[in-house]
This record gives sequence, structure tokens and C-alpha cells, in this order.
Amino acid sequence: MSFLSRIFNKGPKPIIAHSKTGNLATLRAQKAGPASPGAVQKPDTFYVTASVELGNTTTKSIVMATNLNTSESYLLNKTVKMTRDIRPPKPNEEVFGKTVWGIELSKESVTELIKDTVLESLRKCHVDKYEDLDFVVRSTGVTAGFATAEEAGQLIIALADGCLEADIPPRKMSPAMSISQLPERLQKHSLLENIMFDGAVVSVVPPQGKETVANEMEGELVTAGIKLGAKWTDVDYRNPCVSLDFGSTLAGRIVNDNEPYANTVGNFLGLAGVVSDSLARGSGQIDKKNGAALDLYSDKAMKKADHKQAEANALEAHKLINITKVPMDVERFGTVPVNPEAAENAGTTLIGCDVGFNGDKLDDLMELGAQFYDADGLPTLLSTLDYVSTNIVKRVLDVAFAENVIVPGSALGITGRAGITGRKPELILEAVQDKFENVVFVEDGLALGSAIMARCMNSMGTPRVPIGGKQGGRCILKDRMKMMGGKFA
Repeated sequence: MSFLSRIFNKGPKPIIAHSKTGNLATLRAQKAGPASPGAVQKPDTFYVTASVELGNTTTKSIVMATNLNTSESYLLNKTVKMTRDIRPPKPNEEVFGKTVWGIELSKESVTELIKDTVLESLRKCHVDKYEDLDFVVRSTGVTAGFATAEEAGQLIIALADGCLEADIPPRKMSPAMSISQLPERLQKHSLLENIMFDGAVVSVVPPQGKETVANEMEGELVTAGIKLGAKWTDVDYRNPCVSLDFGSTLAGRIVNDNEPYANTVGNFLGLAGVVSDSLARGSGQIDKKNGAALDLYSDKAMKKADHKQAEANALEAHKLINITKVPMDVERFGTVPVNPEAAENAGTTLIGCDVGFNGDKLDDLMELGAQFYDADGLPTLLSTLDYVSTNIVKRVLDVAFAENVIVPGSALGITGRAGITGRKPELILEAVQDKFENVVFVEDGLALGSAIMARCMNSMGTPRVPIGGKQGGRCILKDRMKMMGGKFA
């Protein structure tokens, strides 16, 4: 930061990739360009995907349209419901898991919520599920209430059942095996005749062997989503990179610079937005059982905050927060099921954030929030939440650097409600600018990740505008073809 910037208290300006909104009919009517004089311009082709996510705090159906010529994605609709409002399991239904706040889930209740959310989302953006919708990706941030990492798969099945109940064709939830299985308008954009989907998403392969952490898919999607969202900015967010998703729980990856595919050498997990939620509940201004920090936030109130006091409060709160490399002798950290032995065998470092031991100090955090509210008022409490998230970012990255798993030159990407709201982007950027030259904040990282996952599964890359590969590098299509050999070489 320059001398004058310090005098006028102007910190670095964060680069935020906001979701670009659009209407499918309008987008399709626009003509592709530029073209040579006299040439007939044709409409761009859009790949329409729905991201269906059941999270600890919110359940979403987000419909995106991606221009297959430019890799630019547009938000058609975002339908958000509070997960706490899911109907309770009926007496004859099996409870197979809980959210981090203890909301019980049954296959039937999840199926109903997903069905209603998907149908509402498609209806609002006038997307026909038979003619317009190309692919649906399901994901979940609810991993805390499961006994093992494997059991989280039951929830993914329930999400699929919800989509089927919404009458989404099954073929739109699994990858095509040949170009002929794709709609005619998409066939010229697919590279299925050159390469097949081999599990790598945007040139990153997951840890090999047994599942290392229950939120592995979430980390995969947000990393890919940040790569796609960064296309709206000047940041080259390709390998090597670090991603952090601050939903209710923490997710994300550390990716190295191997070619053509990079490896996942680190995974983030544990508690994130839940920390802010607990402090916010202490205010007494939101429900102490189901309230979220989102319910409390106010731009107007933030203007009256005592930021210096808030910074001190955050340090006090962090005395309850445990951030470390996940020990080898645990099966759960920050309430998330983990397999440290499998992670070590895969060459992956697990870094977690907890409040006490598996969240057993969350009530203490809520009491601390009450003290902050009583002593300093709502505005300063809200500012405290910003500093708390900032310190989580700083501390998890400090552990990663201490473990020597972040490759020099890595770009940092952050998404999720507890990482991009309020003053968090400014504070986080200031805290990490000495360690990262390129930092980008992305809205809806998980949904964008679903959009790019759907493209990867159907080999719909954009070689002229590569999303995968290394920073500053070319498209890796030829390298992938050579690696696969056979008819793809």
C-alpha cells in the first residue's frame, strides 16, 4: 500500500467477479461477432445448466447459460430457500443425516425440497426442461451430520431423486458417451471425438485412492467455479491456485502446477459461516436455533461500526477457533468426516477449522457474541464478523505455507457468503496481498463450478479461451490427446 493510500486509509481494491445476469431468449437472439464484412453472423450457442445444491444454511437451484464461444456464463435465475425450512421427516421415514445445525434430513424430505426448488427456478427464468436445459449437476455442503464420508453419497442420491421427481430427463444428469447423444446444436462444440472425460475437471485431478474428506466434491466444484468466474476479470486464475469456499462449512483446494493435469495437494474443511452465525445468534436479534448471519446483516448499520473494536473482538473470538493440519488420529474434524491416512497416501494435506473440538465450543462463541452485542452494539458486531472471517483465511493459509504445499505464484480465489459479503474482500485482500499477487473473489462459485463440470463431462472446452492449464499457458487439448493415446492421439 502506498504512503498516500495509508494517509487516506485506502486499502487495495479487491477484484470481484459478480454474476452476470441474462435472459436466455435475449442471449440467443444476439449475433456472434466480430465477423468479416459481408459475412452472415450467426447466434452464439449457449449451454444451459442447473446447479442444484443442498447446503447447511441455504438450498439453491441456479440456472446458468454459458456462451460456448467465449466461456462467459450468465445467471438466468437463482432460487434460494432456507434449508432450515425443510419439512421434518415423517415417523415412517429414515433420518440419514443432519445439517451442521442439527436439522434432520430424510430421503423423502430432501427429494421434495429439491423438486420444488428446481421447478420454481426453471419456471422463473422460462427455461424448458426438455428443450432448453442441457445438464443438471447436484452437490451438497451438508457433510457434517454423516457418520462417514461414504454416507454423504446418500444425500447426492436424494438430490438426484428430487431432480427426477421434477421430471428432469436422466440423460441430462450423466455424461454423453458420444457426440450423437448430444443435441444437434451442441455437437459442433463437443470434443468427445478427440477426448473423453477422464475425471479431471478444468485440468485438475482429485486425490487418488480412498475418499479423503467428505466435502471433496464441493472443493472440486468451487475451484472450477472460481476459474470460470475469473473469466469476467483480468485475473488469470489457473494452475497453480488456491480456493476457499466460505459457506456454512469450509471447503476448497490447493492445486499445484503439474502438467497437463495438476494435482490436489491440499484440502480445506471444517467450519466457516457457522462461526459467524454463532456470533450473530448471540445478539438475540435472530433465532438462536436456526438464525444465520445473513438474517442480521445491514449495510446501513455497518456504517456506524467501530472497526478497531471489532478487530479486537475478532481476536478474542479466535481464542475458541482451532485451525491446524488435521491430526492423523481423528475421523472427524470441524464436524466433517475425514480419512487422514488416505489423505497422506494420496499426498494431500488436510487443513481444518474447528470451534473447540468438532464444534463443541459453538455455544461459547454465541455467548461471546452476546457480550460483543451488549458492549458494542449491532454495527460493531457485524464488523467483528468480517474480521473473524479474515482471520480464518489468514490462519488457514499460514498453515498451508508452513506445510509448504502452496506453489509459488499461486492465485487465490475466494467464494461463499462468509467470504465475500460486507468488508471481507477488502480486509482479506489486505491480509494476503504480500503472499499472493493475484486474488479474485467470485459470486456463486459452486454454481459456476457445476456449469463447468457439466461441460467437462461432455468435453465442451473452448481451446481459444482455455479455462484449464497453467497461468499464462496455452490450451492443453493436444497434451491430453497425446496422454490418452489410441484413437484420441
